[in-house]
Amino acid sequence: MATFKDFRNSVKPNWCPGCGDFSVQAAIQRAAANVGLNPDELAVVSGIGCSGRISGYINSYGVHSIHGRALPIAQGVKMANRDLTVIASGGDGDGFAIGMGHTIHSIRRNIDITYIVMDNQIYGLTKGQTSPRSEAGFKTKSTPQGSIEPSLNVMEMALTAGATFVAQSFSSDLKELTQIIEAGINHKGFSLINVYSPCVTYNKVNTYDWFKENLTKLSTVEGYDPSNRMMAMQTLMENNGLVTGLIYQNTAQPSYQELVKGYSEKPLVQADLNMDQKMFDELVAEFM
Repeated sequence: MATFKDFRNSVKPNWCPGCGDFSVQAAIQRAAANVGLNPDELAVVSGIGCSGRISGYINSYGVHSIHGRALPIAQGVKMANRDLTVIASGGDGDGFAIGMGHTIHSIRRNIDITYIVMDNQIYGLTKGQTSPRSEAGFKTKSTPQGSIEPSLNVMEMALTAGATFVAQSFSSDLKELTQIIEAGINHKGFSLINVYSPCVTYNKVNTYDWFKENLTKLSTVEGYDPSNRMMAMQTLMENNGLVTGLIYQNTAQPSYQELVKGYSEKPLVQADLNMDQKMFDELVAEFM
């Protein structure tokens, strides 16, 4: 049985010291081992940005895709090889700006993959500009007078779009983050996990201390029921989205794969794609 160490490789991450993405990487490795996966049973598809490097730091199948396009590639991987556990990953700029169209339709489609967003409320790789998750008034190189745009409420958006699994965590809480990723992997359908992952270099507002003071654990909210969609929405709105834990899960809705007629139980990678003489003759006859 694999351990989290088996999901390590020899590539040293080049994130800034203190970056929250280190913990996300560790949580993925631990979660994969805890659910009983081997490295050759996991595929990690990432987008562009600091967080996009994560697919190269985990010992598994990996694809470092183009900006905002991790989700369609991850969905293609899952449809082609249903036996793989597929994790898509990226930053808030990658998933909630250029990739927003894919995010919404991935939620709607409900393909059985897990999407982990490392949310630092800024574009870090391009040296610090506002993202869709930056709060109004946030000052950066691109908004020296403060952003005039409000932050996108992504968890509320996901619920509105019909997500069947919505969760949020904080990179400083490795235990909870690992548990949430495990739950996301085990969920039969699309799971969205937003992780507050502080950028220690360019975001001096939403720091580790700031999150520790402002986040509310749903496990401490008396009577909270993650199967109640209306309660989930109300709780998010009352706390300005600053909650961690399993926000909502719907186990009744079938995944995309369950609804596709003729979807083979045998993964495409195991299919015999060779052409015999009979198939060749029939193909040629079509053009004669």
